[in-house]
Amino acid sequence: MTDSPETRPTDAAAAPSDPGTAQPSTERATVVVVGAGIAGLRAALDLHARGVDVLVLEAAPRVGGRVLTETTALGTHVDLGGQWIGKGHHRFEALAAEFGAQVFEMETPKMPKLVDGARTIGMASPTLLLAGAALVAWEGVVRLGGPFAGGGSTVADLLRKVPGRARRLLDVLIAIATTADADRFALRDFAAAVRVQEGLLTAMSTRGGAQDSLVVDGAGTLAVRMAERLGDRVHTDRAVLAVHRDDDGATVHTTAGTVRAQRVIVTVPPPIATAIEHRPALPTERSHAERGMYMGSVYKALAVYESPFWRANGHAEMIDIDGPGVGVFDTTPPSADGTGPGHLCLLVGGADARSLDDLSPADRRETMLARLAVHLGEGAETPASWHEKSWHRDEYVGGGYLAVPDPKAGAMTFPLGHAPAGVVHWAGTETAAEHAGYIEGALESGERVAGEVASALR
Repeated sequence: MTDSPETRPTDAAAAPSDPGTAQPSTERATVVVVGAGIAGLRAALDLHARGVDVLVLEAAPRVGGRVLTETTALGTHVDLGGQWIGKGHHRFEALAAEFGAQVFEMETPKMPKLVDGARTIGMASPTLLLAGAALVAWEGVVRLGGPFAGGGSTVADLLRKVPGRARRLLDVLIAIATTADADRFALRDFAAAVRVQEGLLTAMSTRGGAQDSLVVDGAGTLAVRMAERLGDRVHTDRAVLAVHRDDDGATVHTTAGTVRAQRVIVTVPPPIATAIEHRPALPTERSHAERGMYMGSVYKALAVYESPFWRANGHAEMIDIDGPGVGVFDTTPPSADGTGPGHLCLLVGGADARSLDDLSPADRRETMLARLAVHLGEGAETPASWHEKSWHRDEYVGGGYLAVPDPKAGAMTFPLGHAPAGVVHWAGTETAAEHAGYIEGALESGERVAGEVASALR
């Protein structure tokens, strides 16, 4: 492995045009990681543990990327971004253990309540029976690699074959699970995503599924702790503008000067990565992927109460298919006496998430809390703390949970390939062979790319 000193300034790359104005110097690092999300921080920590000099550059004023934790008015923590540890998410479990974080199972029923506005959808209703039959059939076809996975059809085409409100229920479930627009989600990519997430039913399930457990202090705090371990090797508010490759490495141009590196790892979401200029131009496959994908749309809110008052009458988990369709989850952390505070997580995906954009923050809050009050009582309208985020309006991330291939761009591999372009390597949850779209997938990609780079430096 090639060793180098700590990242350090060297002589200026060029003489100042104005003798009275200092020019930014060129720094040096063995590896530059673009993006301080979970994938980038995992890659940087793994390389740092191998003795490699790493510099992490992040355009946003914070670390974490698609994870973000806020402290509530009651002193608890809520995740406005990725949060769940699901079935088979062993790397996420290990990360929590590595940083001493407490993990707890979410309070969840065997089956969420299904509602359509004020009306409850019965277990024996045609809506649920038709939707359930369709899900089971699709699950079988996807797992067997069946015929609907190919061709130019979209999820919307598949949904149109389902009659009545069952179609709306499936539309809402898929939007919450994937954040993609049904008419911009090719069936071949939908099938591929379902496979890497270990099945459609797993992706949509809580206990024993993809939404099984949570971190008490929040998944976002793990990103902060990862960055703290790297110390001054992590620079926020420093966007990468260009990566110029040559036979000896790459020059990384940023908003705060240039960095000379032997290897570069790009971990930002593909649609956001289009802002980075590459010389020479990227290989066609990678360029096509970046320009032919879009970020899913998702709105997430957390209502925090003095206590989980709803538990006195049952559970709070529900799917409401009235517009905008919303999933509600009880994410209350454990407390010493079991009385609170209580947390409710609300998720709106796809086009429904964007429908909330024109409302003021106050109107969004009123709209979402009124939906809760219909089924949980008036107490739901007066939380002690309210937190919200529309990820598709975040300029540094562009959406969530992951980038989706646009059918209009033509066929592409999903999950994304990650063959290096010279000295530039790729990571991010979109490249994960397992659990793409989840924190687990981001961790897998970070571990994988760190191994690739370490081997290349030997």
